[in-house]
Amino acid sequence: MARIGVNALYLIPGGVGGTEIYLRDLLAALARIDSENEYVVFTNRETGEDLVPPPSNFHRCPQAVHASSRPMRILWEQTRLPLQVSRLKLDVLLNPGFTAPLVTSCPCVTVFHDLQHKRHPEYFRWFDLPPWRFFLWAAAHRARRIIAVTEATRADLLHFYRIPAERIHVVHHGADPALLDLRRDRVERFVLCVSTLHPHKNIERLIRAHAREKRDFKLVLAGMRGFHAETIERLIDQLGVRDQVTLTGWISRANLYDLYDRALACVYPSTFEGFGMPALEALAAGAPLLCSDIPPLREVAAECALFFNPLDEDALAQGLTRIVSDEPLRANLTRKGRERARTFTWERTARETLKVLLAK
Repeated sequence: MARIGVNALYLIPGGVGGTEIYLRDLLAALARIDSENEYVVFTNRETGEDLVPPPSNFHRCPQAVHASSRPMRILWEQTRLPLQVSRLKLDVLLNPGFTAPLVTSCPCVTVFHDLQHKRHPEYFRWFDLPPWRFFLWAAAHRARRIIAVTEATRADLLHFYRIPAERIHVVHHGADPALLDLRRDRVERFVLCVSTLHPHKNIERLIRAHAREKRDFKLVLAGMRGFHAETIERLIDQLGVRDQVTLTGWISRANLYDLYDRALACVYPSTFEGFGMPALEALAAGAPLLCSDIPPLREVAAECALFFNPLDEDALAQGLTRIVSDEPLRANLTRKGRERARTFTWERTARETLKVLLAK
């Protein structure tokens, strides 16, 4: 039996996007497949008890730090967390949110969801970038093993950090089984985009493409407000499409399921991703997907989406028109998408993650 620590200090419920879904679903899947090893989940003041699965081999170890203060969280992670790891005599520490203690009494396995700070530093605030560069570089080089969520992220790790290839393991996310069960028998005329409102998500280009002609369908943007929310709201007002574009802000999973169930189609126009969870969610839901042609999304969606160049507004506008007007295309994408999504299971993610954690 191994004693496995899970560093969940980064988690702000409703505040960190896809990495929250990743951690919650991973822990739940580990609880389903593993009753032998013991898990200690280090949580912060924002995270409730519901993060930790109920089986007796899972334990919550609350820490007196707020993740909303990133400097304090990083300081705690580098000083107090290693003491807890040593006191509890852990065998390995999983760091699912990019950063990790620089010195620990046990090996670390760190998850890298992307290397956006290397690919697109312009999307970071100037005061965030230096510490982000240092702590991610340090986490990558100190880890015994690294989990990359796609081959594209693995390639970036090899390119930017020159890490030995054998230390990097690709483990894909799983698809939410609740989405596979959606019936989609009450579809309405709106296109859904599930995305945090950050610059690299390409939402401005999406809104302009939608507004270029009079549309008989609406655009629904669901996700956290993010750094770019005010810019996007100004653009909506400037284009006079407030009645055609809906911003939901952060919503519960139940409300998100409802949107996937009713959407005529989904669009994901991002210019950069590490994995692209909303793309996989659309496939699982059976919602026809219009998707950026970038390597991680090709890796996830394969031939089960209608792809476009995310830097070409004309291509995006044409894609919107086609996916809404071509019913046979939508039916084909729905069938192929669900078949593809069934190959991504959280149980497989958990088994492959556990294999990396237990490897000597």
